[in-house]
Amino acid sequence: MGFFIAQLLTGLANAGALFMVASGLSLIFGVTRIVNFAHGSFYMLGAYVGYSLMQVLPGAVGFWASILLAGVIVGLIGVIVEICVLRPVYRAPELFQLVATFGVILVIQDLTLMTWGAEDVLGPRAPGLTGVVRIMGEPVPKYDLALLVITPFVALGLWYLITRTRVGVLVRAATQDREMVGALGVNQSWLFTGVFFLGCALAGLGGALQLPKGGADLLMDFNILTAVFVVVVIGGMGSLPGAYLAAVLISVLGVFGVTYMPQSTLVLMFVIMVLVLMIRPYGLFGRPEVAGEHGQVGEPERPIKPAGLRARMIVAAGLAVLALMPVYGSSFALVLATDILIFCLFAASLHFILGLGGLVSFGHAAFFGGGAYVAALLVTYADTPMELALLLAPLGAGMAAIIIGWVCLRLTGVYFAMLTLAFSQLLWSLVFQWGEVTRGDDGLVNIWPSAWASGTTVYFYLSLVICTGGILFLRHAAHAPFGYALRAARDSARQAEATGIDTKRVQWAAFALAGAMAGVAGGLFVFSKGSVFPNELEIARSFDALIVVFLGGVKTLAGGVVGGVALEGVKDILTRFEYWRLALGVLIILVVIVAPDGLVGTARKLAERWGILRGAEDSK
Repeated sequence: MGFFIAQLLTGLANAGALFMVASGLSLIFGVTRIVNFAHGSFYMLGAYVGYSLMQVLPGAVGFWASILLAGVIVGLIGVIVEICVLRPVYRAPELFQLVATFGVILVIQDLTLMTWGAEDVLGPRAPGLTGVVRIMGEPVPKYDLALLVITPFVALGLWYLITRTRVGVLVRAATQDREMVGALGVNQSWLFTGVFFLGCALAGLGGALQLPKGGADLLMDFNILTAVFVVVVIGGMGSLPGAYLAAVLISVLGVFGVTYMPQSTLVLMFVIMVLVLMIRPYGLFGRPEVAGEHGQVGEPERPIKPAGLRARMIVAAGLAVLALMPVYGSSFALVLATDILIFCLFAASLHFILGLGGLVSFGHAAFFGGGAYVAALLVTYADTPMELALLLAPLGAGMAAIIIGWVCLRLTGVYFAMLTLAFSQLLWSLVFQWGEVTRGDDGLVNIWPSAWASGTTVYFYLSLVICTGGILFLRHAAHAPFGYALRAARDSARQAEATGIDTKRVQWAAFALAGAMAGVAGGLFVFSKGSVFPNELEIARSFDALIVVFLGGVKTLAGGVVGGVALEGVKDILTRFEYWRLALGVLIILVVIVAPDGLVGTARKLAERWGILRGAEDSK
């Protein structure tokens, strides 16, 4: 019994920092509707800033003052980010805001590296709270007991602020109807800034509070980000009571999972998330009207006509130049071009469901990595030839997409995106922990092409043919009746259904097709590299594809391809420098603000404007 109580108290103590970070994210989303992927970065900043302040402010008073000051300082940093980065894109589609916050992650990561170095920082012990207390013979850290007292006070303070103050009334009103709040004369910009300050301050406070338990390191942001999103989604986007209950649920079950089912530690919270969303699609305390909001891909674009003769000639010329690369390019250039081709197919598969279907997936890497693992497992355990493995890789990824899509398409908006993330992390956890089959973090190696395709030049041509064919197939599907039905389901599901279109079935088919094409890219990838590791299924890989689609242009059929070429080319140049993430993050933020239509969309608008201006000059 004593062991059970000790485990329960440890889980409740762990829920403290998780709740503070999650409550801040929930507040920000509830008012601004921004899913702030940089929230984990503010948590990391809170830990580092708190550590630095504790070196200056000694004693017990200095320790607790450092934690409070860290929250305030991180909140002020959040204000700078909100004013400079997010305020210009508040009226932009949600996808653009997500990409902007991802750029913030890269910037903060390198600025933290520049300021505190690459070494992990060990947090100081809390004065007067070192050692343990015996509860029924079981040791419980004194600092954990302190957190058990602090967390409810923070929760009560937030409850009082939201329910008993004028600021709280405005926050709740903005959560319900932002436009009405603005119509009543409330300055929405400063309201958003104030909420962003509070949300970031809570994240910083959580980071500083956990210092005595775990210290600070440069991986803190991504390590907590997934758990925070799981908590917010389970509790209900925008719900503080839901965030608290979900944080307790996830933390307590995590502690007991480590003890009784250690192999389930990475999977457990995602299983809980999937089960909760299947029973309550909007979380424990979420509202349908929040979850059902759309706008991820912006206003419906003008109808896209099939490419004309001039465009086809340009594409043919580009392919001809690419096909001649072995004549004038180096071996390294061929390897880089192969990587870009594979990534372009992966990005084009995501663009198919995102741009045409309005389905923002945060877990598309599940199908890219899934295809890679299907091919690798077939070669490793069945000695399958490359040709057959490349055929079965998209089949396996497509089957996974059929199953995942059947569950995820019950939801819409942010909840759909987060459920795809949950399934992606479930597959990653399975691959990471099923070491007997997948070899875990060591990956599957020695997965090489057949003898006839083992040369760099031959494999480049193989990738060129397959990737070009896949991209052209997706483009053809976009101009087929199926593609127009998919766009109709995106723009107005009710009107589409009134005309006889089964919108859910169309979206399901598109999701399966996109997954299969991502599996093709994954199969090519594993034979190109000769190995595959679990990180090909991680959230970072899905984010890469999202950024590529945005950079190229969501409303253009060529967006995924152009974005893939641009990002991979820029990364190849920037990664040669020490602080390449900072440069890439700034570049992404600038593109979000200056060219929200992406490279292709912006170029098209400039060409149209230039054509109009030239026509006006000619008429003179």
